[in-house]
Amino acid sequence: MSLLDPILDLFRGKAVTIPPMDGALKPNTALDDGEVVAAALAPDNLAVLRGVPIYSSHREIRQLGYDHAVVGTCPADVSAIAVAEDGTLAVGLEDGSLKIGDRMVEGFNGITALAFQGNNLYVTNGSDHFRPSQWVSDLMHRNASGSVWEVDVKGGQRRKLAGGLAYANGVVVDAANNRLIVSESWRHRLSAVPLAGGNATEVLGRLPAYPGRITSAPRGYLLALFAPLNRLVEFVLQEPQYRADMMREIDSRFWIAPTLSPPHSFLEPLQNGGVRSMGVHKPWSPSRSYGLVATLDNALQPMTSYHSRANGRFHGVTSALAVDGAILATSKGGNHIISVQAGEGAS
Repeated sequence: MSLLDPILDLFRGKAVTIPPMDGALKPNTALDDGEVVAAALAPDNLAVLRGVPIYSSHREIRQLGYDHAVVGTCPADVSAIAVAEDGTLAVGLEDGSLKIGDRMVEGFNGITALAFQGNNLYVTNGSDHFRPSQWVSDLMHRNASGSVWEVDVKGGQRRKLAGGLAYANGVVVDAANNRLIVSESWRHRLSAVPLAGGNATEVLGRLPAYPGRITSAPRGYLLALFAPLNRLVEFVLQEPQYRADMMREIDSRFWIAPTLSPPHSFLEPLQNGGVRSMGVHKPWSPSRSYGLVATLDNALQPMTSYHSRANGRFHGVTSALAVDGAILATSKGGNHIISVQAGEGAS
């Protein structure tokens, strides 16, 4: 970059570019072609409890099975779940409270993900300003107040490992390298945080979508990406006055912002410009919602991916889990849980 570039940018403007979905992230229809395991209201937070997959649906935690038995009902919407090796269940709630077994831990604002290792529970606090359900507002305010914490399971003491994260939205333990892998949604990247604490460093960047939860898989990791990057949204994020006016004057449902599901109102943005042509929603259109799960190897490089494209049904994938050779994915925006066979995506 030339030393004159910052000055010239004042006159020529900056190009709005987003990384392409290519290579291992090449679009396909694997999620839409997958098996529908369950229909549920805003399913989220897949985990395994006593050998049975569980998920959250608003305030309820349910088993994934023929009867969808209720494991528990919480006083607020569930925002995160993790299960320890001994079966201890940890639940983060929309109001910021955390329950580990029978113990309550306070002090968080927006718990987005949890991960156990031994006597420690690692917690991502998405934002100090907004609750998990208000993630769009956090993005539109261009916040970077997320953090990751270590909580002692037995004593309940907590320790901050890293702060200043641009919406910490997923965490998994990389024990081999004594670090945590954390999703930073608004920076479109995965970052590493030492288990001892310290600055976050990028380990996978320039993702074409907003990363969410990350979990261990037999050959590496599974990463859920809950919404695609969009050139118009990226342009709006560079315009503070426009964003302030938009947030003040327009219902949040109709902001130029990513979403978990395709809206169906005539007030929605992007109705022209290729989203629909002759009444048909094009799979390559610049959608504000999308479905995407990526498999990563142990070096955190993408290997395969599973998509529900712009015209698909299963958008807003917030969590994914490897179970018995298959991949389960929660389409929170599409109100379904999908199963695909590992290896049937793009590679």
